[in-house]
Amino acid sequence: MNGSSTHHEHELDCAIIGGGPAGLNAALVLGRSLKKTVLFDDNQPRNRVTHESHGFLTRDGIHPQELKRLAQRELSAYPDVRIEASRVISAEKEMEFFRIKTEGGSVFHAKKLILATGFTETLPDIPRLPEFYGTSLFSCPFCDGYEMRGEPLAIISENEAGHLAKVVSNWTNDLIIATNGNQHITASERQALERHGILLYEEPIRSLDGENGKLCSITFEDGTIIERSGGFVTAEWHQATSIAQDLGCYINERGGVETDPLQRTNVEGVFACGDISMGPAQLVIAAGQGSLAATSVVAAFTEERFGE
Repeated sequence: MNGSSTHHEHELDCAIIGGGPAGLNAALVLGRSLKKTVLFDDNQPRNRVTHESHGFLTRDGIHPQELKRLAQRELSAYPDVRIEASRVISAEKEMEFFRIKTEGGSVFHAKKLILATGFTETLPDIPRLPEFYGTSLFSCPFCDGYEMRGEPLAIISENEAGHLAKVVSNWTNDLIIATNGNQHITASERQALERHGILLYEEPIRSLDGENGKLCSITFEDGTIIERSGGFVTAEWHQATSIAQDLGCYINERGGVETDPLQRTNVEGVFACGDISMGPAQLVIAAGQGSLAATSVVAAFTEERFGE
């Protein structure tokens, strides 16, 4: 059952904040477990510039919004699940419930809470980079490496270039690293990369060149021009909201929400799944974590019912 709520309070078994693959899969499992659930989705996904999603069995190459549409249609078959097209602005513990307030003023009370809010990213400050991001420059080689296999690629990274370059070398032997003026790669690592034909350019990038989102070349401040057809970029990741921190969830050294193997946080009744952990950013992994978080919610209810 999908729809908008009026400005009054609602009591739920579980609230899910975040409508990506993690949140959607959690809602599916909870709906099939007869748990009264609301999924909050403000439809501001990190991958909104992505045209195709890969690595998801039976849905390889699907547009992310089409995947969401299909998932929401499947959820509509479960009367205990409702989707709220709203942004959650706060969540706080009140006795045995979590009080959740939306931007529109609606208030909900839930016994359990699943955080699937993901993260946002800040791209390096390089002219025209956003024009190519999502079309010929990407963040995840496991998601988009296959489509650029064998092509002349670049790793554009101001921090973790060496590791990413080694991973991307599984898809191409024609690879350079552009650090945009940063010198974070050690001499020994540089030698190891060069032994495998990966060249390092530490000059600041003057411009990225190409048309219609397709990269053609990189121009450096010293005038050097290197032809490239695409590549991968490392961005700075940040929590999409402060809700986890406000609740007191532990944040790990990567800036992600720490969970145990069952997706439980250190806050009783709060679970987290998907990109919020700052782990591998793949749809299928996020969906799997959403399923696990939901089964952990059901397990918690079961233990409470039987006093275990």
